[in-house]
Amino acid sequence: MILVTGGTGLVGAHLLFKLISEGEKVRAIYRSDKSLKHTKNVFSCYSKSPETLINSIEWVKADILDIPALTEAFKGITLVYHCAALVSFEPDKYHQLRKTNIEGTANLVNLSLSHAVKKFCFVSSIATLGNTLNQLPITEDRIWNPEEDHNDYAITKYGAEMEVWRGTQEGLDAIIVNPSVILGPGIWKNGTGKLFKKAFKGIKYYTAGTIALVDVEDVVNIMITLTNSTIKNERFILVAENWHYKKFITALSNAVQAKPPKKLASKRLLSILWRLDWLKHQLTGKKDNSPSISVRLYTLKKITAVKK
Repeated sequence: MILVTGGTGLVGAHLLFKLISEGEKVRAIYRSDKSLKHTKNVFSCYSKSPETLINSIEWVKADILDIPALTEAFKGITLVYHCAALVSFEPDKYHQLRKTNIEGTANLVNLSLSHAVKKFCFVSSIATLGNTLNQLPITEDRIWNPEEDHNDYAITKYGAEMEVWRGTQEGLDAIIVNPSVILGPGIWKNGTGKLFKKAFKGIKYYTAGTIALVDVEDVVNIMITLTNSTIKNERFILVAENWHYKKFITALSNAVQAKPPKKLASKRLLSILWRLDWLKHQLTGKKDNSPSISVRLYTLKKITAVKK
């Protein structure tokens, strides 16, 4: 049986649909009944009977920090797809990021070892790869540079990778994938789904730079192919294309039939907007609700990646 964590997220939900469609026996971890609606929304994009497919999954209510519940979920498991993670760029979420992304991954690795799991597939991020000198392409051989200015999310995802590599030293066969910004249908209130909502409301500015993109179905297909192959203990960068922000935001706007931005946001404007957003967060505790999606995109890793 296959175990999937993060089955109510974009990647996890699409992975579940693909596995179920191929007739696999799947067990999925979820944290709340409310979150299951995200999986149903994703399934609805591809099937007229999403509830039937969802009911064919063996759901286990658990948290990746809850070892007793996880131990029950691991009974009879032969393959693990670890898609669950906390994504946040807020400084006050650092300790929560560490517990979920590092400690949670360590728990899954340890249980995979104790239950003799045949293969462990971990969804990491290109955020762990950093930058190169002279804008050279980044490959899978890129080594983490602790001297770089990494955000808390990247630090904790790198820590999670170290737990997976530690598991491989103890006998676990594993695969790590490092996808770029993942786009796909079904979930609009969380993750990259918010980009479409922002575009629908209207975006006045675009920023300089580029963004690396990949489709969620490609990510899922690659994960399954690698997990079912004889390849082990390697990482794979998953990037389809690198687009300029103007092209990307224009495509988003056209997709939701909204007016695309025509003005380039200056560094000064971005600096002012981020300071205002920081002040708002300090005063209200609310997350970023900036009217310009390009401001959020400006903080994403500008990365050019190639497959080796």
